[in-house]
Amino acid sequence: MQNSLVFRSVTKVIKRNMGINVLLIFSIGGLVMASLIPPQILKLIIDNNLMTSNNIGLLRLAIAYMAVLLLVGAFDFIKEAVLAVLGQKITKEIRMGMMEKLEKINARFFTANGSGAVVSRFINDVDAVSSMFTNGVVGMIIDCFKIIGIIISIYMFSAGLGIIILLILPAIYFITRTFQTRMLKAQINNRVLVSKVNNHIAESLKNIQMIKSFSKESYMEEIYTGYLLKNYKTIEKVNFYDAVFPPIIQITRAVVIGAIVILSSEQLNYIGISLGMVAASIELISNLFSPVENLGMELQNIQQAISGIRRVEDFYVEPEDDRKNNELQAHDIIPAREDIRLEFNDVAFKYLEGSVVLDKINLVIKPQEKVTVIGQTGVGKTTLFKLIMGLLKPSKGSITINGFNVYDIPTREKRKIIGYVDQSIPMIKGTVAEQISHKDDNITREEIEYALAYVGLTEYVASLENGIDTTINSGALFSQGQKQLLAIARAIVADPPILLLDEITANLDSITEEKIVAILQKASQARTILSISHRLSSIITSDTVVILENGTIKKSGSPAMLMKSDDWYRSYIALEKLTWSN
Repeated sequence: MQNSLVFRSVTKVIKRNMGINVLLIFSIGGLVMASLIPPQILKLIIDNNLMTSNNIGLLRLAIAYMAVLLLVGAFDFIKEAVLAVLGQKITKEIRMGMMEKLEKINARFFTANGSGAVVSRFINDVDAVSSMFTNGVVGMIIDCFKIIGIIISIYMFSAGLGIIILLILPAIYFITRTFQTRMLKAQINNRVLVSKVNNHIAESLKNIQMIKSFSKESYMEEIYTGYLLKNYKTIEKVNFYDAVFPPIIQITRAVVIGAIVILSSEQLNYIGISLGMVAASIELISNLFSPVENLGMELQNIQQAISGIRRVEDFYVEPEDDRKNNELQAHDIIPAREDIRLEFNDVAFKYLEGSVVLDKINLVIKPQEKVTVIGQTGVGKTTLFKLIMGLLKPSKGSITINGFNVYDIPTREKRKIIGYVDQSIPMIKGTVAEQISHKDDNITREEIEYALAYVGLTEYVASLENGIDTTINSGALFSQGQKQLLAIARAIVADPPILLLDEITANLDSITEEKIVAILQKASQARTILSISHRLSSIITSDTVVILENGTIKKSGSPAMLMKSDDWYRSYIALEKLTWSN
């Protein structure tokens, strides 16, 4: 329990806010005590004034009655305000802990969990945890004290009436709990379906271009409609219980109050209490139903929060990346640019148990060698790049640069060693300069301007409203080819001696591709280049071609050697030539 993120966060908030905690205890005590006073004043008003001809002190009692009601409201306001503050502080503390965890978590986690599921843990589950301490545990303590106080007050009026209330209390709770349990089940199903609806919307927006390209709008709409219909049915159940429960409670309250009035009547007089005591008891019993109802809701909130706590804790115990050697620096790994040796030593990797993506990868890449990795879709080419960058850890074996394991290299040093150009070209919110520097303070403005000039974007960027300081809220300012040039500038701005190119010309026209290939040819001088490409032009410029098949290296060698010795490679080249000519 000591290692629990939720436990540590709540403990930390409580220790840091002792003054607020004292105020909360004071407001709770005041609220419970003050809420028991109005019925006592009502008893005095009726028995000592209205039932006699003596009206002395009636005005004072009336003012006192209203003053106590105002005091109850004041205590309740303070209690709610303090709980809101504490709830927000607990929420902030838990989310900060989760964010710190997110920065350390193994990249493999994101292959098994979509963005919608992760966001749900940060928002819905943390909110549920926060409600456990505000509307759950604290509320339950308050209501338990209220119930105890009300029963004691009624017992002081009449022992018989107190026993009757004790006997009917379990029945009231049973009715309340039955409805709220069924309502909770419907609400949980509703939360699951709402999560599916939100995740479907997010995935649809993320892949909208692909959906439109393949005319899958109807298919996505059908799935969405199915989720909405199921969600509608669960909401119907929730609404049914919401509609039926209050009238049942009101009828139960009326029956209990009616029974007390009848038993206290002059004809029966079983209870033996005055009219003022009857009126006070009626008010106390009316007040009794509210905390009993609240207890059921608070138990429900606690149950929901327990589910949220489990999901938060499950997230918090997800495997983390191994600790990096923070003393390791780029110049220790690569003392000279012309002396870089990248080695794959019996590397194997699997995302899930039994699902092997790469196996027995052994390869030595010489200084400034140009290597292209080819193979059918799904053979593990992009996974290989993620392993080189240290985003994933091999299940077996290691990848080293000059003998240093890439997985042990601190993240801050990797950019000085490896530049990565992705075909997806993610844009961040910020200026043109920040698109290239990624807000890295170690990269100077002069280096950014040099990178822009290197890829030939200086003139275009200068034409923008604020030049290099123009804010980019979307990718509309740049064409696909210009985005690719920005990605290259981003990769080379730290002057890394190794470049990884992941099918960067896949979505470009031939003219733009020629321009980018020319820039890459220039960037490849004095650099080790590893590329994934389906384009013939990129393969021809490589020193070595590595053919991946079923997660292993089928064959590797120079393009000329493979043309002579490998039928698959010859077929591949023939198909590429046909595609290129068309």
